[in-house]
Amino acid sequence: MGEPVIHGTVAAGFEPVRAAFVQNVKRGGEIGAGLCITHRGETVVDLWAGVADRATGRPWGPDTLNVVFSVTKGMAATALLMLADRGLLDYDRPVAHYWPEFAAHGKEAITVRTLLCHRAGLVALDEPLTLDDFEQRPEKVARACAEQHPFWAPGTDQGYHGVTYGPYVAELFRRVAGESIGTFLAREVAGPLGADVYLGAPEHVRDRVATNYPVGKVEAATQVIPKLLLHRGTEGRVYRQVAFKGLAAKAFGNPPELGAKGMNNWNDPRVQRLELPWANAVASARGLARVYAALANGGAVDGVRLVQPEVIEPLFARQSWSERDRILRRPMGWSQGFVKEGPAIFSPNLESFGHPGAGGSLGWCDPKARVSIGYVINRMGHHIRSPRALALCKALYASPGLQ
Repeated sequence: MGEPVIHGTVAAGFEPVRAAFVQNVKRGGEIGAGLCITHRGETVVDLWAGVADRATGRPWGPDTLNVVFSVTKGMAATALLMLADRGLLDYDRPVAHYWPEFAAHGKEAITVRTLLCHRAGLVALDEPLTLDDFEQRPEKVARACAEQHPFWAPGTDQGYHGVTYGPYVAELFRRVAGESIGTFLAREVAGPLGADVYLGAPEHVRDRVATNYPVGKVEAATQVIPKLLLHRGTEGRVYRQVAFKGLAAKAFGNPPELGAKGMNNWNDPRVQRLELPWANAVASARGLARVYAALANGGAVDGVRLVQPEVIEPLFARQSWSERDRILRRPMGWSQGFVKEGPAIFSPNLESFGHPGAGGSLGWCDPKARVSIGYVINRMGHHIRSPRALALCKALYASPGLQ
């Protein structure tokens, strides 16, 4: 295989990142990809390669957007952080203080922090919902959330609220701010920063959105099925729960149109137009890196301030940790809706935070090193943590420019 065509620039001292990006593309790991990294508020890596759509051959460009799956949760957490900075939200107050109906069925003491740190026991909804409900009947979705019984005593254990994070946070935000997260992000974050990040993709960006490609048959046959049958590793444990109707299947299967069998539906413009704060933000690598650049530099970048430094500081420490998250079946940590990974996963510095997404997309920042990362791809992978994203992070911290 010849050398892949890589576009963009890399600052002196960050050449190892380019080498890792080339390997991701060269080995067939990516169909199309964009990577942007900032250091001290300045862009030091801005690379893209491949195609955004195989059918048309449309190339991946510097402003190509794509669905970033759970990276969305980090954008929602950023919006909530801004409400807290403005004195509108207290993480240690009960959710029911802002949303009285939420108190039903023993949930009256669940705090905002407990909910955002995935310790509320609300990992799934018993009431079946459809995409139509999320689009046309948001009051039904909110009612289902309020009426849900926790799956364990709130605060006693941790389990990833992979889907339910979205509707719970959406309704909480609406109750506090009087508007949707997507509306707020567009006006207060994306607009001022000039960041290509959208929760509810407007029509004018449609021609820049890439096509996602789910795990192929070969990868499924050689990687997914053996791990499922032999119960190998983190992925194997999660796959078995989903396949054999465990709690993970319940957590990720409602609404069914967006579950494991509906991966292609994320390419539907209708889905991308909705505000689903757990998974359907569309963003460019530059856009994600731009938002996290502010959080990596005390809350502001290029004169645009999102929050005050003291509001970010509590995120430096883990607020929740489990050696075996009930849903993801692996060590996991959280702080106010942001992922707090173990040492040397995305960063060697425990102060770092952000959110990865299914397939390999990543939005991340390290306030200690003052770096931010945006990685957006369109080839889905089966790993809980994408080895392609991890290779880029490892290369970043090995770069002389960061020493």
